[in-house]
Amino acid sequence: MKRQHKRKLMRFIAPMVMTALLCITSSGLTKFATATTPNLQSAASIDQQARSSYSNQNFSDAIKFFQQAAQGYKTSGNPIQQALSLSNLSLAYQQLGQWNEAKQAIEESLSILKSLPETTPGRSLALAQAIDIQGSLLLARGQTNQALSLWEQATTIYQKEGKRDRALMSQTNQAKALQNMGLYRRAIELFDQSLSLKSRENPETLKVALQKIPASIEAATALRTLGESLRVVGDFPQAQSTLERSLAIATELKSADAIALAQLSLGNTYRAQGFDKGDQKAQDQQTAIQLYQQAAASTTGQIRVQAQLNQISLIVDQNKISEAQKLVPQVQQEIEALPPNRSAIDARINLAQTMMRMKSDVHPIAKSLAIAVQQAKALGEPRIQSYALGSLGSIYEQTQQWADAKKLTEQALQLAQEINAGDVAYRWQWQLGRILNAQGKTKDAIFAYEGAVSMIKSLRQDLAASSPDVQFSFRVAIEPIHRQLVSLLLKSDQPDRLKSARKVIEDLQLVELDNFFREACLNADPTAIDRVDKEAAVIYPILLEDQVSVIVSLPGSPDNLRYFTTNVPRREVEALAMRVRGDLDQGNSLKLALPKLQNIYRWLLEPAMADLSASQAKTLVFVLDGALRNVPMAALHDGKEFLIEKYSVAITPGLQLLSPQRLSNQRLGVLVAGLAEAREGFEPLPEVKTEVQRIEQELPSTVLFDQKFTTTAFQKLVAQASFPIVHLATHGRFSSRAEDTFILTWDGKLKVTDLSGMLQTVDLAKERSLELLVLSACETAEGDPQSALGLAGIAVRSGARSTVATLWRVNDKASASLMEQFYSELSQVSKTGISKAEALRRAQLSILRNPEYEQQPFFWAAYVLIGNWT
Repeated sequence: MKRQHKRKLMRFIAPMVMTALLCITSSGLTKFATATTPNLQSAASIDQQARSSYSNQNFSDAIKFFQQAAQGYKTSGNPIQQALSLSNLSLAYQQLGQWNEAKQAIEESLSILKSLPETTPGRSLALAQAIDIQGSLLLARGQTNQALSLWEQATTIYQKEGKRDRALMSQTNQAKALQNMGLYRRAIELFDQSLSLKSRENPETLKVALQKIPASIEAATALRTLGESLRVVGDFPQAQSTLERSLAIATELKSADAIALAQLSLGNTYRAQGFDKGDQKAQDQQTAIQLYQQAAASTTGQIRVQAQLNQISLIVDQNKISEAQKLVPQVQQEIEALPPNRSAIDARINLAQTMMRMKSDVHPIAKSLAIAVQQAKALGEPRIQSYALGSLGSIYEQTQQWADAKKLTEQALQLAQEINAGDVAYRWQWQLGRILNAQGKTKDAIFAYEGAVSMIKSLRQDLAASSPDVQFSFRVAIEPIHRQLVSLLLKSDQPDRLKSARKVIEDLQLVELDNFFREACLNADPTAIDRVDKEAAVIYPILLEDQVSVIVSLPGSPDNLRYFTTNVPRREVEALAMRVRGDLDQGNSLKLALPKLQNIYRWLLEPAMADLSASQAKTLVFVLDGALRNVPMAALHDGKEFLIEKYSVAITPGLQLLSPQRLSNQRLGVLVAGLAEAREGFEPLPEVKTEVQRIEQELPSTVLFDQKFTTTAFQKLVAQASFPIVHLATHGRFSSRAEDTFILTWDGKLKVTDLSGMLQTVDLAKERSLELLVLSACETAEGDPQSALGLAGIAVRSGARSTVATLWRVNDKASASLMEQFYSELSQVSKTGISKAEALRRAQLSILRNPEYEQQPFFWAAYVLIGNWT
């Protein structure tokens, strides 16, 4: 499906930059001025009127004047200015979404310019600028790669002509194309080259480099775009430094709009980095509010309105409803004062959505949205009209006026589908599903939900690229759709409902990992269980609002499914999962944790045990949901024994991500990197040296230890040789945020995205993939119910077929013993034929049965195997 212009309504609005109109120096005019000088002067005057209308966002008037100007320049014999007017005409058409007219205008402009001799004064620059406009059209029409190629051409021309600032602006457009594809890191690399920066290195080094950038509006825009990319990938210190430099340049140039836009971006950065940061969150949010206030004070019109809307939205996030209500009348007045253009309609809808979150009186909200619908219709803006209609429909949904809600939502959906705006359509499909379900039309509701999930799947790249602060946040808009569909399926009598529900949960796991990395970087290929292991059962616990549902796929056939449910609220399950995780992360944990482990066993496994026993399954593979990822399944207890005493246990984010291949029988080699000394505020790990030595005794090993375990040395070794196994014995932390997921090296923290980039490209079908990644001494972030998502992220993004890691930092001595046993088992795999899951099980049992450790799960249960367990 073609990706359309990505103008998403946001919970707080990102700074908006209108594409610049094209102009050319007067030296290019005189060559074509003949006896028709009055006509030329008239055309120039009309052209100025067109520019003024465009700047005021009166795009319909701008189109009329650009058409007249182009005709005037044609009559006066000035093809360069005629071509420029046509290019600007295309730009105005784009603003109204009139794509065919925009395409015709830009093609006519390019045809004129290409017909002129290459030595014609002004031709080269006019051509570059027209190519810029054509690039914006292609980007808006979803042809991102072609747009990127055109902007690369334009950059080359500008550089050849010595137009450094123009070249930088064209490179900024390239970066925006890369952002549109979700390739934020490539966008950062592009700016690093064009601005001579090293933005991913030490923040202090970056600050020095930023100060060397000459002041210009183009530089301020480029730095703001770079800062936004850094924010999205979670590099908040670098984002802050970059945006502060953008603000400083804008201040030096005394550009009120550029100042306000930089303040907006900087505010958004403080707001984003404040998520899930405890005490720091309030301080960051207050800083964001101050920046929004400064932005509103330093400019007028639409940028001021954006700043005010962001401020109100953040105050609502803080649940300060009465404070937000005091600000609403002022911004309402300012929105009413704006010309009825796209920005004004966006602002009207955004305010309406915020007021709905405030539980305000629905009547004025509905009235404002009805006005937005009419204004969007008058402008010929189907996308914004769809937003307005759908938002109005959601009000009727809240007031349970189902017939009106359904009618408006269907109208919004039809408009979105007509323009192939999938990022809009899936929201209205979801809304329609909710409305139909409320009306008792379950079958139709399922159909609508399935359409939404299918659309999300096709939009993975777009959704992954979204910043965590946009309206289309994963927790708010993506996850609930999947869970609600699963709930409907499981309660229905639809054929193959269990298979359908299982697939939806796997799709959710995939999108969740995309959201974690902010990239659609994982290849999905559905894999039948019996292709992987004919003696494995796969268990899907699904946390719904009022129950735990479990689908079990028994050995023999992937369609051999069982289903059972327990009526326990999701919040209760999540709370218990977090408590048991806290209990286990202690040396004397068994007495505290055992009742909770038995409770979870009853919810997830007890009803299925008869079928599991009869199936003679040897391995239980869990596709875990939410906070359950923080619970070691091996430690679940049936009242007599731990699960690991009966079964090998593994975890997978889903069979779609499996590479069905057993551990190679070749003699295995290991790259071992260990850190025993205290670094970066982390305590020493004295037994790591013993762990490393024992691995060396079991398998051929290349070792980086303490001072030798630097990021550079590790990267160099990985690049030079192919290691079937990589073992990292060092501190690490897994979080629900990619930026807070890292491995500790001697010289710093190696983030998950950088680690995965070093290990492998992500192609899970590769024949010579990394077989096994082992992460010992690492831990999931305590108190974060989604922290194990970081563990799953490392597992799948590394390209490793299998990953062994720990949910908490275990005892050093026990870890060394367990790893020695694990590698001893692996070294004999060519003889024994056992799976990696069974090798880990035997290693865990060696600790469980060691009297020194008193059967405490603390010493052995933290180890989990993720991915291919065979």
